[in-house]
Amino acid sequence: MSNKLYFGDNLEVLRDHIRAESVDLVYLDPPFNSNAGYNVLFKDRGGRPTQAQAEAFCDTWTWGPSAERAFDDVIAANEDVSLVMRGLRSWLRESAMMAYITMMAARLIELRRALKKTGSLYLHCDPTASHYLKLVLDSVFGPKNFRSEIIWKRSSAHSDAKQGRKLHGHIHDVILFYTKSDQWTWNDIYTPYDEAYVNRDYRLIDEAGRRYRRGDLTAAKPGGDVEYAWRVKKPIGARERWTADIDEEYLKPKPDWEYKAVRPYKRRFWAYSKENMKQFAKEGRLRHTFDGMPEYKRYLDEMPGVPLQDLWTDVTPIIAGNQERLGYPTQKPLALMERIISASSNPGDLVLDPFCGCGTTIHAAHKSGRHWLGIDVTHYAITLIEQRLKGFDERAAFAVQGRPASFADAEALAKRDKHQFQWWAAWFVGAQSYREEKRGADRGIDGSALFANGPYGHGRIIISVKGGENVGIGMVRELRAVIEREEAEMGLLITLVAPTQSMIAEATAAGFVKKSAHGRLPRLQIVTVADLFAGTLPHLPPLPEPLVGSRPRVVRNRKPDPRQRELMLTFAGNKTLKVDGAFVDPRYLSFGDQTMAAEDDLQLPLGDAGGKPKRRLAVQ
Repeated sequence: MSNKLYFGDNLEVLRDHIRAESVDLVYLDPPFNSNAGYNVLFKDRGGRPTQAQAEAFCDTWTWGPSAERAFDDVIAANEDVSLVMRGLRSWLRESAMMAYITMMAARLIELRRALKKTGSLYLHCDPTASHYLKLVLDSVFGPKNFRSEIIWKRSSAHSDAKQGRKLHGHIHDVILFYTKSDQWTWNDIYTPYDEAYVNRDYRLIDEAGRRYRRGDLTAAKPGGDVEYAWRVKKPIGARERWTADIDEEYLKPKPDWEYKAVRPYKRRFWAYSKENMKQFAKEGRLRHTFDGMPEYKRYLDEMPGVPLQDLWTDVTPIIAGNQERLGYPTQKPLALMERIISASSNPGDLVLDPFCGCGTTIHAAHKSGRHWLGIDVTHYAITLIEQRLKGFDERAAFAVQGRPASFADAEALAKRDKHQFQWWAAWFVGAQSYREEKRGADRGIDGSALFANGPYGHGRIIISVKGGENVGIGMVRELRAVIEREEAEMGLLITLVAPTQSMIAEATAAGFVKKSAHGRLPRLQIVTVADLFAGTLPHLPPLPEPLVGSRPRVVRNRKPDPRQRELMLTFAGNKTLKVDGAFVDPRYLSFGDQTMAAEDDLQLPLGDAGGKPKRRLAVQ
């Protein structure tokens, strides 16, 4: 069983690649959150059509043809699901909330199909939609397979309860726990005792310094050897407590000692046989009251703790400065995932996260010795998880499916998702940062790459990607204007189809980089996706090596240009270059023992290997 990351729409991946009854545990945290920037709202109580505003790195949920098709598929699934979905639509109509619920219902049906009979599903959401999702889950899994609603306290205070706001602070998330049948995998989880409880109930301390509390040794019902007299002894007149007379010394009493037979309280019986009671006494487990009644010492250090409840307040959220923090909008703590995985799966089991985002579930599953499957619709997330896993375990073995491995794959991606095609193409040529969207002055920039330029400092390459079937000279002129505006050294235009002769002529007319430590570098170049797969790469200066190499290796068809010199000089200083409004490629982000902090300065190896100063690229 291999670990896999799937790049693509999770509904398609679930239907096409995930076998029925193959998964032991599903955790999903869909891109829905009532925080700013991750909203799905409907405007009025009638649920009139509104625009969905849920974003997960540009993934938008709206009511449209895809939601309508999903609704038809869902109501055909089974009668219970159909009844619930029709009822919700009659109330919510074609609103953004209804679109969200419909998209989720289609996926929940597939997730149930993928679960083994002993499998479990945890759906993480917030109170804005949890009540709707529970209705859908009841219809998919059956009300009898609802196990619990877990409340996770994700913060101590929230700004939505500031002065003047007439509402309570929103500080918790909801995790809905369902199983596929009444025979599900379960491992008991315990949490530490409350300090006040320990001080109150475990206040007794023995001679070894161990805390304990007294336990009753009687029972309400008989069973076996439970009606005997328990023999105790102590020195006459001593203020000491009674001790067990396990050697039956009372038969030949010693001078100055008194002996006593103790029986259970009225209408009760001993909970253990006489032999067991004697063994407890030999082990120092008994404590006798002043009237001789034995009590059992329950030591604090032998107690497992409090069985896990459905209110989780002990898993702290990820805040600014936390070592785990990746800067991903909906990132959850590793401890939260480890708790769920430990409770509902065993080592070697298969864990699936269909919205794997920054990979916390994948990280926790890998760390816990489980196999895993992760699905995400963004290429950035897949690359981030690759880097995160290799930062945690350099020997981590996994496959990535759905990333273009041929021109046909790339062409299909361009048709399916233009935005993700742009990110993938920029990633393929070694981009170190990406623009989230093309807006205003950012138009024409899909990615950037920095390179060391000897005595001239650093150089910058602007990357523009065009995934359409129609290309023209205007695209080259636009990129040329962006290079001038950004004062960049070079520009690279990546196209899906072959450029026209006029485009090639316009690129040639841009000339060469004026100040170059790498020989004559064309200032503006055009390369097709087919060229990239064939190994015909653009003429670029040496780019920084990723911290963990994950870019595909291609064979160069051309011979090295003798005019291109190796970089021999470094530049002085350690000035930080800001990349405003851009995502930094995860290959250039440094991970610690567990993860990295995305807001840390990004160390790009722009100097030589001799420990000379390196320019740093920072995420702003």
